[in-house]
Amino acid sequence: MSTLGNSRRRFLRNLLSGATVIALAPTLLHGQDASAGDAAEFARGLREHPWMAGWKSATAESLGPTTVQIEGRLPEGFAGTLYRNGPAWTERAGFRYEHWFDGDGMVHGWRFDRGQLTHRGRMVATPKFTREQKAGRFLYPAAGTRIPDSQPVRNNDDANAANTSVMTLNGRLFALCEAGSAFELDPDQLTTLGPVTWRPDLASIPFSAHPLIDRDGSAWNFGAVSLMGGSGLVIWHVGADGKLVSADMLDTPIRGYLHSFAMTDKHLVFALIPFRYLEGEGAFFERLRFQPEQSLRVAVVPKDAPTQARWFEAEFAAIYHFGDAYERNGEIVMRAVQHIDIEEARSPMQAAMKGHAEVEGGKGKLRELHLGLRDGKARWQDTGVGGIEFPLFDPRTRGDRAARLYAPTNEGAHTAPYFNAVASYDVERGRRRVHNYGESVLAEEHVFVPRPGSARAGDGWLVGTLLDSARGRSGIAVLDAQRVEDGPLAQAWLPYTVPLGFHGHFASR
Repeated sequence: MSTLGNSRRRFLRNLLSGATVIALAPTLLHGQDASAGDAAEFARGLREHPWMAGWKSATAESLGPTTVQIEGRLPEGFAGTLYRNGPAWTERAGFRYEHWFDGDGMVHGWRFDRGQLTHRGRMVATPKFTREQKAGRFLYPAAGTRIPDSQPVRNNDDANAANTSVMTLNGRLFALCEAGSAFELDPDQLTTLGPVTWRPDLASIPFSAHPLIDRDGSAWNFGAVSLMGGSGLVIWHVGADGKLVSADMLDTPIRGYLHSFAMTDKHLVFALIPFRYLEGEGAFFERLRFQPEQSLRVAVVPKDAPTQARWFEAEFAAIYHFGDAYERNGEIVMRAVQHIDIEEARSPMQAAMKGHAEVEGGKGKLRELHLGLRDGKARWQDTGVGGIEFPLFDPRTRGDRAARLYAPTNEGAHTAPYFNAVASYDVERGRRRVHNYGESVLAEEHVFVPRPGSARAGDGWLVGTLLDSARGRSGIAVLDAQRVEDGPLAQAWLPYTVPLGFHGHFASR
């Protein structure tokens, strides 16, 4: 049963009614001159550097369905759809977003069926996207780009780009972003059904982009009130049937930034990155400054008491994504990708968004955070693994053991300042297995798919999307998760490219 009391509910409703105005007031009230990329400048960069197709704006609301033959052979038992989401619509009327996180979301369905692959892509028809399509220009505040003459928003869903991730529960498909409602989509046609209100009094409260699925099939997630000008986290628990189990308010000692979180069998772990806002005008990420002189504040929250937390202080780290977490010998160990350059962390691949080739990306460092449940101390430990992002793992791994991680990385020569390979990492044994897709191929997140009928951790496949900039095509590959170095068992290529995205989920059938 939820413990989000009436006073907290009133607080959140009041905050939501003015939250975006708090965070972005100068832009909303005055409509400042744009601080954005020039679409013509990006087009010039794309002509010189074909890999920039990964950041090219979509120009159609839907793609496909397109069916292509599969090269190689799909393994027995592998069937279903890889859903992916990412920023796609980044230009209107010659005005281009300069921050990768700003583009409106396009959800892709890559369906494997009877030796063929069918691809379909469709823009998420949020109120923001629908109104801006009609107006022919950007209308609403963005996370990292100032919009000229922007219109006030009534709540955070007026500016919701639904552009970061996807989730499936009980046959339902949801498009997710960091600071707004989940949007439900038809899982076959990808048409937008509308924003999800898990309970009437919780309408428009953020449901973040990185829910984690528990062993019972239920989903845990959070909503960061700090992004709306307040403090605290809303902790969501949604059952495997897609119905709300609970929504609780966790007080936080600081206003910290967080994009995702980690989970063990017993606990949820949230790491709050300290930040401050610069005075004056600008979008959220323009004004945000991380504060490396302050400690990272880490909350360990029992699943059976989500309003309570044990707080730790650790050395500062700028983190977007976590790998696994486990509990052993009186401590929690969680793996995270740390961005070394905190300015780059505020706007990853910004130069590419502007059409500039001088990009510094793909240098994330994998570190372990050890949280002592007996002594209350926190310490970071280096793993020796670097140059990765978007780490995933097999969630069937035992709760007291480190999981093997899977992540895009770089191997050998590459023409783009992005990943061109995928690797598996057994950190405890110091083992790395890698497949290099080629110097002109950009490799995205690879999702782990368990082998049906097997309960052995690591027994399954990786499925991930690719962009071949030399041949002007996007594609998908399936690899044996235990023999990544052998390369794709099967792959398929589309006769067109699609923008690079962020995160996906495989729905088996």
